[in-house]
Order: sequence, then C-alpha cells, then structure tokens
Amino acid sequence: MRTMTDTGAKIDGLRARKREATRSTIEKYAIALALEHGYDHVTVDMICEAAMVSQRTFFNYFGSKERVILGPTPSMTTDAEVARFVRARGPDVVFDLVASISAALIDDPADQELMRSRFLLITNTPELMARQMEWVTAQEERLVALVLERFRAEGRSEQATPDLADEARMVVALALSVLRFALLKLFGEPTTESPEAILRHSADLVARITRGPRP
Repeated sequence: MRTMTDTGAKIDGLRARKREATRSTIEKYAIALALEHGYDHVTVDMICEAAMVSQRTFFNYFGSKERVILGPTPSMTTDAEVARFVRARGPDVVFDLVASISAALIDDPADQELMRSRFLLITNTPELMARQMEWVTAQEERLVALVLERFRAEGRSEQATPDLADEARMVVALALSVLRFALLKLFGEPTTESPEAILRHSADLVARITRGPRP
C-alpha cells in the first residue's frame, strides 16, 4: 500500500529532476551562445529565449550571466568531504586534496561535454579567467587551514615543525597546479582516459619530480 510519505517522496524526486533538467538546459544554451557569439555579446534575454525560460526562472537558478557560464566552483562542499580529507592518512596529501576539490566537477560523466565546452570558453575569455583566479585566491587560505588540520590530526605540530604552515601552503599550491594540469588534459585535448586516471597520473608526475620515480 502506497503511503502519503511515499507519494510525497516521489513528488519531491520529480521536482528535483525537473529543477536539475532546467538548470542543465539553461547552462547548455548559455555556453553554446557564448561560444558562438562571444561572452560579451550574449545577454540574459538571449539565453532565456534559447532555453525557453523566463528571466525570473533564470535568476532563480543563477544570479547573473557570469555565474551560469562559470558554473559550480570546485570545492569540498560538505562536512563529510572535509572530514574524509582530514582523516585520510598516507603520503599522498596533494593527490587527496586534488581529488577532494575536483570531486564535484568530475563525478557526473553525463556532464563531460558541457564541462569541456565551459572549460574552453573560460580559458579563452580573459574576464572569466580573472574571475576564476579570484576564486582560487579566496579559497587558498581555507584550503591551507584544512591541510594544517590534517597535519595536526596526524600528530604533527608547529612546535615540532616550525615551517608547517609553509608546508601546507606548498601542498595547496601543488594541488591547484595539478588540478589545472589535469583539467587541461581532460578538456583541452582529445582523450580516452577517465578523469580519475588523469588526476592520478598528474599527481604521480609531481611525486616523480619531487621524490624521484615510484618503485
């Protein structure tokens, strides 16, 4: 017997899928228009007309034209993801940080073509690249704090290692460089490798350069 709770859950699921489909449609048309006409020449009106949505709907999903083009920013979005990174053990702190940051970007294979188009557009539009760099700068201190939290959970301290904060900053700098390199490999050129394989190879290159080849 179907209960009201089951019916409510089904309705909520349908609404969530409809919202996601609407969001995806708006994103795809916005990026396609920007690739065709150039970012500066695309308006919210053009996007709404192509996606067949109202401006009110557009602004309910995205606060601006810039936001629909830039899309979700890579970050550890949940407390569980943060805790997983902090609790992880082993020498691969750079790879663990890259994997945590990039999870939101590469988890859905269905969006790979959209992500490739977005990456191409951003890397060829100085204004959008500048916005992404602003995000990177704003996130660096937060990421450094997370790496330090992991170090402390491993029993390390600034008293025993006075330059521990500098080490954390170097981990973040390397992780962001690995992430950029991996995104270039994934979206900047044809490849049959999975995102996970590309990330692993990118981190292994850092290990090879800094520590010598792995046995």
